[in-house]
Amino acid sequence: MHKHPTEAPQKAPPPPPSPSAHDTKKPIPSQGARYVMLLYPLIFFFLFITILVSSLNYETVPWNFFPFPSAKSSNPRVAICLVGGARRFELTGPSILEHVLNVFPEADLFVHSNLDENSFKLGLLRLAPRVTEMRIRRPAMLPETRQQKRVLTKSFSPNGIQGLLQYFDLVEGCLDMIREQETQGRFKYDWIVRTRVDGYWTGPLDLEAFKPGSYVVPEGCRFGGLNDRLGIGDRNTSEAALSRLSLLTQLDEAGFRDLDSETAFRAQLIVNNIPPVELRFPFCILSDRQYDYPPVRFGVPVTSMGSPGPLSGAKCRPCTVVCKDECMEQIGPRVNEMWGWTEWRNGSMELCNGSQPWEEGWEKIFDNVAGKVAAIVRRRVKNMKFDECVKEMDCLRKKAERWNGPDSAEICNLALLNTPSRTRKLPV
Repeated sequence: MHKHPTEAPQKAPPPPPSPSAHDTKKPIPSQGARYVMLLYPLIFFFLFITILVSSLNYETVPWNFFPFPSAKSSNPRVAICLVGGARRFELTGPSILEHVLNVFPEADLFVHSNLDENSFKLGLLRLAPRVTEMRIRRPAMLPETRQQKRVLTKSFSPNGIQGLLQYFDLVEGCLDMIREQETQGRFKYDWIVRTRVDGYWTGPLDLEAFKPGSYVVPEGCRFGGLNDRLGIGDRNTSEAALSRLSLLTQLDEAGFRDLDSETAFRAQLIVNNIPPVELRFPFCILSDRQYDYPPVRFGVPVTSMGSPGPLSGAKCRPCTVVCKDECMEQIGPRVNEMWGWTEWRNGSMELCNGSQPWEEGWEKIFDNVAGKVAAIVRRRVKNMKFDECVKEMDCLRKKAERWNGPDSAEICNLALLNTPSRTRKLPV
């Protein structure tokens, strides 16, 4: 039972001072005026609190303002892995900056991407709070071993087993960068977030997704395994989840066969006794690939990027919506829940006709959905000149603690298809 402290006896108020010759010249405030004078400090106090609360922004509040789930430290170390090609990064980049990187301004960013004509778009990352390492590698064929051919299948990969190996190598290469940073700094990261360059985010990455002892992935788009388009885990679970290439030996020894990316990912967690946790996340994968419409049982829905969501990594594009509400009630249940299914109920998903290329006029649709800032970035990248490109890449090189890739001029020249002109616009 809570005990109240014994109250001290109240002292009688001191008598009012007797007026002196000087006091008689000063007017004595009335009782109402004294009350007003007492209210002034309270008014200023509540005004200060109101301004403070209204100024707090979820994306800029210091980390230790939130109850962050880490048993190791009150200010945990977080690494963010960003992997993949930059084909549409002028569209996805601003959303990643706003909803992922700016939510964790003290996180270390590691980027692993293949060098191509779109690599110049990664210059947007000069606006990131921190850039620890940029690795833009020259693409090269990876050897395909008998073991890998036993474990993996080429059936669902557009580039066969080679495509899977390239993707796995990008992911594990990001883990290699993290290990190097840990060795140099003599510390270990508490958390690792792994996501994709082609992810379009519509809301912030939620702190509730950080669950010790588990590996958190998006719900849906399982394709027989687990959605591998985003992953969040502590240091131990991330070690297993991101070792996409080196763990193929262990999967072979365990008897796994004919795996695609999602089923191999699930197998990795199984052999390491790591429980997956599926949650819904506000992002989708901006894709140029074409899929049958309407989607069938083992089809892939192509969603409108303007869907209410959350879309949890479903394929998306800017489009004129062809199916929503009652139409989705007809199509949604057809898609196999262990395949391309994504939560569609309660109006969360709207569909595009994904059987054709992006429609004419998609730019206007994108600008309306993504907002003014993203529209400005899109137009600026589209109209960028060579000199502007070099300046942006130079800024990114200076910001990165470590740069592993070609120089700025080579990256920008590749975007210009090796044209030496300094006035021609870069292709998008």
